Amino acid sequence: MFSLLHKTIEQFIHLDPQEKVLFENAFSFREVPKKFTLVKYGQISRELYFINKGLLRLYYDKNGEEITGYIFREGLFSSSYDSFLRQSPSIQYLETLENCELLVIRLDQLEELYRTVPKINIMTRKIAEQRFINGQMILSSFLLDTPEERYQKFVEHHSDLLLRVPHHIIASYLGITPVSMSRIRKRLTYNKTQS
Repeated sequence: MFSLLHKTIEQFIHLDPQEKVLFENAFSFREVPKKFTLVKYGQISRELYFINKGLLRLYYDKNGEEITGYIFREGLFSSSYDSFLRQSPSIQYLETLENCELLVIRLDQLEELYRTVPKINIMTRKIAEQRFINGQMILSSFLLDTPEERYQKFVEHHSDLLLRVPHHIIASYLGITPVSMSRIRKRLTYNKTQS
């Protein structure tokens, strides 16, 4: 149950056996069905999720249109971070795209871990730094890349998600319409067959 979590955090810190026990005890295991909303707009996010299996989607609702902000996969931590860290109402939704197996930690348990296992502070800082870099890359792509270039980068880095995530959600994440994404895919497929 904890093997992927340990593999993920070992990129940042090493826990001794006693620290591992304290770390594991802070989490609870939860199975969640597909299309389940973990955080709703206006709700305060009180939990942080580590994804053992499945996909989560963070999205915004703008006048009834769902705009995907991020797709979280196995081995990642997920939450409505702004709401979780500030304990303020969420401006986003967080939902499952597949049946999920999650390791769940509440904010008070995380703060207790900071006290009892100080190395966790380093781990969360490193993860926050990665999130910041990812956010900068996404923003840069929206400012500098064409929709076709954004799609090609997505395929290059996340090709398996094309088989796991509905295409209208991927289109939303890339900031294009499903029709535009379909045209881009056809054009790229045609160009590949011609070369």
